[in-house]
Amino acid sequence: MDPNRAVRPLKPLPALIFASRWLQLPLYLGLIVAQVVYVVLFLEELWHLVAILWDPHALEHTTERLGIGDLQKETVIMIIVLSLIDVVMISNLLIMVIVGGYETFVSRMNLEGHPDQPEWLSHVNASVLKVKLATAIIGISSIHLLKTFINAGQYDWKTIIAQVAIHITFLLSAMAIGASDRLMPHPAANGSEHA
Repeated sequence: MDPNRAVRPLKPLPALIFASRWLQLPLYLGLIVAQVVYVVLFLEELWHLVAILWDPHALEHTTERLGIGDLQKETVIMIIVLSLIDVVMISNLLIMVIVGGYETFVSRMNLEGHPDQPEWLSHVNASVLKVKLATAIIGISSIHLLKTFINAGQYDWKTIIAQVAIHITFLLSAMAIGASDRLMPHPAANGSEHA
């Protein structure tokens, strides 16, 4: 769009409908609060991990807190690290939804040329966001499944089979989203991809 071109005012009804996109702003601000909660959860979990190194009672407390059986120290540490990775992946998912969703559905952020602009944001649209979210959910599901396999003795087979089935469903859904995305026509990459 030519920046020198005058923007003509919208009629009242289209202006109201277009302005309604700002109703999503509280949703994105709420997700920022959720991001803060995940940062606190990460720090709390990290504290428990570090405490295992010097407090002999911390290992026992951690196994009780996580509801896992009597596992070796290394296995408990691995489960906590996987929990930390899980929190980071969910946090990444939140950032994709907050930044990408705001940029796609509410208003441009005008980050072009900013040194910290995420690479993926330069070509974000609803379709790209959908695929990125699907792959992030698969990653999160993989971490949960790995934690379940490491601590399989604490789960019955129905639970394990259900988690595997859910993970496979996520995989198939992501493949379907990717396939449908390839079938849909895409606008030329001229910066007019904003939804």
